Amino acid sequence: MGDGVEKFFAGTGLIDVVLAATLLEWMALEMWWRITGKGLDPIELRLVLLAGLALMLAVRTVLMSLPWFVTALLLSAAGLVHLADLRRRWSVSSS
Repeated sequence: MGDGVEKFFAGTGLIDVVLAATLLEWMALEMWWRITGKGLDPIELRLVLLAGLALMLAVRTVLMSLPWFVTALLLSAAGLVHLADLRRRWSVSSS
């Protein structure tokens, strides 16, 4: 039993679970907003979760020993989405 747990935490298993949970959360929150009109606006939700997903995928690429440029691309994507989110929030709060 110890070997399976060790492999899970040493490999991509934990990241995969977190990625799947994040995608399920995204779907549930988006559906909740569409049904009730309550919760985060879908564009805000997308920006927040996309940045996090890109970061988690970057960690996954490192664990898989993929080429550095794949990790750099995902980190750049996370940064750009984060900047877009900040810009949107800044412009909304300044209005």
